[in-house]
Amino acid sequence: MVKNVIVTNLNTCEKTAKKIAKSIDAVYMKTEVSTFPDGDLYLKFKGDVKGKKLIIVESFQPNSTKAMMDIVFASNAAKQQGAKKVVVCAPYLAFMRQDKMFNAGECVSAPIMAKLFNENVDKLLTVDPHLHRILKMKDVFTIPAKNLTANQVIGDFVAKKYKAKKNLMIMGPDWESYQWADEIARIVGVEDTVLHKDRHSSRNVDVKLTEKVDLKGKTIVIVDDIISTGNTMIKACIKSRKLGAKKVIAIGVHGLFVENAFKKMEKHFDDIFTVNTVQHDSNKIDVADVFIEELSKRI
Repeated sequence: MVKNVIVTNLNTCEKTAKKIAKSIDAVYMKTEVSTFPDGDLYLKFKGDVKGKKLIIVESFQPNSTKAMMDIVFASNAAKQQGAKKVVVCAPYLAFMRQDKMFNAGECVSAPIMAKLFNENVDKLLTVDPHLHRILKMKDVFTIPAKNLTANQVIGDFVAKKYKAKKNLMIMGPDWESYQWADEIARIVGVEDTVLHKDRHSSRNVDVKLTEKVDLKGKTIVIVDDIISTGNTMIKACIKSRKLGAKKVIAIGVHGLFVENAFKKMEKHFDDIFTVNTVQHDSNKIDVADVFIEELSKRI
């Protein structure tokens, strides 16, 4: 048993937290999170954290604002009670997409979220956060904040499930997603390609191939980091079928599936799989080992 290390979760990720605790030989502790009759947060650790290193495993979905505040309160409560260190493992980290003021008067959320972490947490581990205009975690985080990736577990899943690699291709639905598609294709040992996306609005996009690629008769696995409304993925699927794809599979690191996106996507895709960074019935790829590998090096 690892001395003085406790793993807990708040509202999400109980299964992942328990697997992490067991794998690193630490103690799993329940945390009660509820509200007082007037709506104020009530939080209670079901164990003694004094002198311990506390690992909080919590995803920022389905309620990102609540998750942020619960983590802040839990971290401060742990410090009040004498915890030596607080590490947050956030499979999905919200607020990173609002990384600039797109319209006058908007709140730029990413640096504010980072400030709350910097002031309340000792270390952050997260999986494939949205890094666009913010290029590196250290651009906004002053605490140790590490960007882990689900590429290997996705690649292993694809390689195991689709063994006929001759007719398999990995596709990125746009240039932002290509970094995932390219690396996963390398892990699986197959070709990859990418679509160019023209965004007309948050719900209206067009996609096209940037190079001449033969998709006829192939199984196309379209990979994206965040599936939100699903519109980009659906357009990529339609384009793939028009070009002769036999089967089209969707894989998302973070399946948010807002505005009934999953049901819309089911009409177009042969299969839809996600990593369990956000709880959903499509979760078939386990992210726990990504955290376990990192935590085994240093806690």
